[in-house]
Amino acid sequence: MEFLILLIGLLFGTVLAAGVGERIRLPYPVLMLIFSALIAFLPIIPEVHINPELILPLFLPPLLYAAAQRSSWSVFRLRWRSLVLLAVALVAVTVAVVAGVSWAMIPALGLPAAIALGAIVAPPDPVAVEAVAGKVKMPRRLITVLQTEGLFNDAIAIVIFQAAVAASTSGGEVGWDVVPRFLIGAAGAVLLGLAMAWLVGSLNRFVPNMVARSAATLVAPYAVYLIAEEAHFSGVVAVVVTALELGRRARPQDSEERLTRTAFWDVVEMLTTGVAFGLVGIEMRYIIEDEGAELLGFVPGIAAVCVAVLVVRFLWMLGIYRLGGTEMNRVPGSLKEVLVLTWCGMRGLATLALALALPGTTMAGEALPGRNFVVACAAAVLVVTLVIPGLTLPWLMRVLRLPDNHRDADRKERELALRAERAAIESMKRSTAIAQLPPERRAVLAKRMSSLHSMLQGDDEPDPQKLLDRKATLELMDVVQREAMDAARREVLAARRRPGTDPEAVDRVLRRLDLRTVTMDHRERH
Repeated sequence: MEFLILLIGLLFGTVLAAGVGERIRLPYPVLMLIFSALIAFLPIIPEVHINPELILPLFLPPLLYAAAQRSSWSVFRLRWRSLVLLAVALVAVTVAVVAGVSWAMIPALGLPAAIALGAIVAPPDPVAVEAVAGKVKMPRRLITVLQTEGLFNDAIAIVIFQAAVAASTSGGEVGWDVVPRFLIGAAGAVLLGLAMAWLVGSLNRFVPNMVARSAATLVAPYAVYLIAEEAHFSGVVAVVVTALELGRRARPQDSEERLTRTAFWDVVEMLTTGVAFGLVGIEMRYIIEDEGAELLGFVPGIAAVCVAVLVVRFLWMLGIYRLGGTEMNRVPGSLKEVLVLTWCGMRGLATLALALALPGTTMAGEALPGRNFVVACAAAVLVVTLVIPGLTLPWLMRVLRLPDNHRDADRKERELALRAERAAIESMKRSTAIAQLPPERRAVLAKRMSSLHSMLQGDDEPDPQKLLDRKATLELMDVVQREAMDAARREVLAARRRPGTDPEAVDRVLRRLDLRTVTMDHRERH
């Protein structure tokens, strides 16, 4: 009952933090972490622990799925260099450097435990990056690089962590077998994700209830994550692949379902993110209480690890910049962008969960050397890379004054809208029903379709009174318009699969098309 009360409190707290964050222009996840950490020290708050083994399975699948829905296969084909350099290579280098620094500072820690610490603090958390960086005025190409990095970097970190923990508890060593384990786990997860997407797609065709079909998208990430983990595959990769493949299978005619599902996932993502960060804040209290006076002795080692995490990321981003950047018009393309990408290397849910999942004893029943230091380090890295950047990122963006790419984003959106309009007009010309309409009605439809791009750019929000002429109620006009709108949606969905297309621009244009279609359907029913 105590945990249930705490959960309800965190849900209400999330709503409040979202409102406060909107007003003071700060990310609500960071506010939730700070508020919950402060409130946790009040004597009236009961001590409630969540099993560390449940943190990732409970929160990571839906949040990964929500983030991956905003991407596409074409994005990963275009940004595969960013994926390799940031989600794989940078994580591996950070693990090595942090392990070396921590082992040098505290030799009693042991190399396997030092490697485990490196794996814990190495991957920027996709939930934290999406929740914090996505809420400030940042060039779109920087956000997309951070999203690409965040979706997959947990996969290699978890494999290294598991190998290091096994070596720490058994007295063995961490070997190069982690590489084939990672590759096999990733390959198996890709196949599993594709299979789950096919299964959900088949289920959606079988189930007529639209709400049930939307609910299936919440069940799917949990199911594929747990199956992957049981099969010793990467649950992270499996969830991301499922989301990307379901996005690829989107159908033009599912307008109302898309709108319902988007609203549903907006609520799920906000509440899940708030609860997750609230629990992180509460666990910070227990970490401080458990370590007690030992924290002071850990300060030099903790400071060295925090500096190592920041310096490695900065030097890596600087190296990419010096070598000419990656794709997407050179990212990072300036020293200012190097600083922003360094500052956005936020650790969060995965770091805390892995730290708490570190066993307390070895297989021989002895205390695991350096566990307290590892957990304290993880908490410190959370504060340094998440709380401080989360509070200062809006200020940093104002100070740096990075070039605004909204004009480029508007141009791409305008191109998509024009392509949708051309597809709608071509469909209308080929329609057999239009020949049966009087000339004046054809002129009305032609004028309406020729102004479609204006509405799809957001210049003309869909208004039930403006969408259709009240006198133009002929069934044939509705047929022609529906065919034209279907053609426009097919064109937009096809554009989403082409390299270089921004998925979020596609989603905005598609949402306006869906709203227009749903309004037409509503008018017909009434």
